[in-house]
Amino acid sequence: MDPGPKLRFAQDDVAYECEHPLLRKRLARAAKLAPDAPMMRLFAILALAVSNLVASQAAAQSRVVVPNFWDQRIRLDRPEPGPPRIVRFLTDDDYPPLHFSAADGPLTGFSVELARAACEKLGWTCTVQARRFDTLLDSLTEGRGDVLAAALNLTPQLRSRFAASHLYFRSTARLVTTRGNAQIDLDPRTLQGKRIAVVGGTAHQAFLERLLPFVQRRETGTLAGAIAALRSGEAEFVFADGVALSLLLASTGGSELAFTGGPFLESRYFGEGVGFLTRKDDLALKRGLDYALQSLWDDGTYARLYLRFFPVSPF
Repeated sequence: MDPGPKLRFAQDDVAYECEHPLLRKRLARAAKLAPDAPMMRLFAILALAVSNLVASQAAAQSRVVVPNFWDQRIRLDRPEPGPPRIVRFLTDDDYPPLHFSAADGPLTGFSVELARAACEKLGWTCTVQARRFDTLLDSLTEGRGDVLAAALNLTPQLRSRFAASHLYFRSTARLVTTRGNAQIDLDPRTLQGKRIAVVGGTAHQAFLERLLPFVQRRETGTLAGAIAALRSGEAEFVFADGVALSLLLASTGGSELAFTGGPFLESRYFGEGVGFLTRKDDLALKRGLDYALQSLWDDGTYARLYLRFFPVSPF
């Protein structure tokens, strides 16, 4: 059945097109609810609809959502092996579950184990070294390592300095509420006037202020303060980083809380995503990593590692 004409709209010289019939329906309903709302606000409501669609599809398929960043129509050729070398990965040891030191000392985490799996796939000899997060970029620039395997959200500035592999992770923003209040599908009308706790001075606070001004923000100094506001009833939701919230929900201290709705992925607020970074003069590494990442998705290694480190998915 023909889903009907697409919805097209523009904001800040950027054109957007909405083809999915469910999303068109929700955006049209939002426009009726707020006919004088700026287009950016309607775009925020569309973003909420997208997040709900992701959540609905995920609930129908799996309790733990494994994100897929690869277009299966694009197939990469295995790169030719270069001269023998030891590839030095650099990371930070204090950002679980992506990269951290295990209780018995070794570096581990989703990014770290994905790097090791990529090396095995390519037959590379690799090392993984920990450095302070604020020294990683300079260490790569100065040749003290070859690849960064850390949760650095890609930006135009980073892309101008380094070569980036295909994305293997994205930062999400999520809403959390009490378990009895959680629902898969959040209609925009259900957030009208709701009290949402958010850490002040963050991208999440800016997102709510700019794109969801019809909610009541309860700004706190820390995520712990936002969670406390939810538990006390001062707030009905918490809006924060999906990784931090997934760690909380996976702990015993978060058993009475749950995600509600789906992930928010607006890149202007939450980043383009995370890939391996190499120097621009080392494109052979980037090409090898691109091939390895797609191969690790194809053979199920990516999903196995993701489920190991994200028992509660931020997606």
